[in-house]
Amino acid sequence: MFKIMIVEDDLTIAGILKEELEKWNYEAFLADDFSRVLEEFKSKSPQLILLDIQLPSFNGYYWCQEIRKVSQVPIIFISSRNENMDIVMAIQMGADDFIPKPFDLTVAVAKTQALLRRTYDFKESDNFLSFNRTLLKPGESKLFVDDEEVDLTRTELKIMELLFLQKGDYVTREEIMVKLWEDESFIDDNTLAVNIARLRKKLAKAGLADFILTKKNIGYALNKEAAHA
Repeated sequence: MFKIMIVEDDLTIAGILKEELEKWNYEAFLADDFSRVLEEFKSKSPQLILLDIQLPSFNGYYWCQEIRKVSQVPIIFISSRNENMDIVMAIQMGADDFIPKPFDLTVAVAKTQALLRRTYDFKESDNFLSFNRTLLKPGESKLFVDDEEVDLTRTELKIMELLFLQKGDYVTREEIMVKLWEDESFIDDNTLAVNIARLRKKLAKAGLADFILTKKNIGYALNKEAAHA
């Protein structure tokens, strides 16, 4: 499920957007503190941002520039300041699209969906799993970490699927091995440890260290606190 951050100080508009996006099975959340937008972005790791221009503390142009220093996450400006110069300024600051207010909810959702598809190269029929800033696409055996792509072997993919489905809860070694045996990946405890080690190296190379946790005599889990370097 894609996570979308809404940075809008008009709570009525923000609430309507959130409700509509959730109808389309997106996970949408509102910015809590307009003086700490970058910190909230880093901590919650959305896959897209809907950003107003006129905000308390700092305007949307400022936050767009700050986010662009650390991420290429897609950003759509939504604003009543819709003169040509405002649109040009938004694009120059790093925005990907602009929706003028007042807007039609159908158009806003359609633009959001189109930008997500273009950015992450997903078709509507694709199945994928998300956790923090990572997206797992089983159909391509790939893990996406921000702008990085991590190619996975069949065994690595099956392991990651199980971990993603648990959303940070621990999966026992036995559960993983049973799943792999069912899929004809004949694996024992030592082979599992080797695959986990290899996965950790791949993730660290992509900038996501300590993403897979180990608990002795229990198993493995995804780290809810892991942050992209």
